[in-house]
Amino acid sequence: MSNRSNAALLLMDVQNAIAGRYADAAGADVLHPFRRALEAARNRGIPVIFVRLAFREGYPEISPRNKMFSRVADAWGAMSPADFGAQIHEAVQPLPVEPIVTKLRVSAFVGSDLEVILRSRGIDTLILSGIATSGVVLSTLREAADKDYALTVLSDACLDADPEVHRVLVEKVFPRQADVLTVDAWIDALD
Repeated sequence: MSNRSNAALLLMDVQNAIAGRYADAAGADVLHPFRRALEAARNRGIPVIFVRLAFREGYPEISPRNKMFSRVADAWGAMSPADFGAQIHEAVQPLPVEPIVTKLRVSAFVGSDLEVILRSRGIDTLILSGIATSGVVLSTLREAADKDYALTVLSDACLDADPEVHRVLVEKVFPRQADVLTVDAWIDALD
């Protein structure tokens, strides 16, 4: 792994409208690995960047041709930056100095200022976590790899509605472009 000062932990789409569905459905503390990664990064001086999905009132950014996002209002309710659904889940609240990047599509880079923040801080290594593995994690990993970032995916700090899709991605697809570690293995590698 690259020098810690050049790395950042991305917590992606761990917001009420998305994370809440997983936390409520599982009935367990499914966000525990996210919290452990967050605490480890903070304790070691690794910058943390939160990424969320949000739209303007009335959703002018959403085309009716976009199969996934054209249903967003029905599936998630209000998703403007001020709405409850777009707020970071209480289990992993950002500190005032930790940026919250708002994106407009699946990848953390699309429609956001993420790349400007990364460049301004000299970050060349991304540690990825998020919901869903087959959504924001996959799309961000692919785009970040094309942009030549060094990548680590925290396999247990990623959630997907389909456990088999999650397994295939973290075991077969992601290792082609990233190191794939559990949160505990990542923490051990930092020490």
